[in-house]
Amino acid sequence: MIIAAGFLSSLTTTLVVIVIIMAGWSGYRYLQKFLLQRYVNFLSEADFQKGIRTAQVIDLRESKSFAAGHILGARNIPYASFRTVYHELRPDLPVFLYDQTKTLSIRAAKLLHKQGYQQISILNEGYQRWDGKIKKD
Repeated sequence: MIIAAGFLSSLTTTLVVIVIIMAGWSGYRYLQKFLLQRYVNFLSEADFQKGIRTAQVIDLRESKSFAAGHILGARNIPYASFRTVYHELRPDLPVFLYDQTKTLSIRAAKLLHKQGYQQISILNEGYQRWDGKIKKD
């Protein structure tokens, strides 16, 4: 019985620690998105399509993924080289970012914001959910 009680106590402690870590992580992610929304617009597909003609549309995926299919009018700047090429973007025009989900777009948006870019938008669901016009190379 003593062994079982010790095991249950240990298991309970472990579960409590896991729950605390998960709650902390969720809170951190929520706070991060809240702070990001101060300078980044998360656009639905419909809103992204509305602004596509006036914006610089940047696909942050690797060249191979871009060639397999990308949003019509997008320019490919793989995230791996984004830090060295972002200065080619015009800061006076809107910048629309997307990748497969939105993870890389968030990182790129933070960099652009630090460099003074003001009109930054991200495709909320990423390319994986895009139903609009695409081009394949």
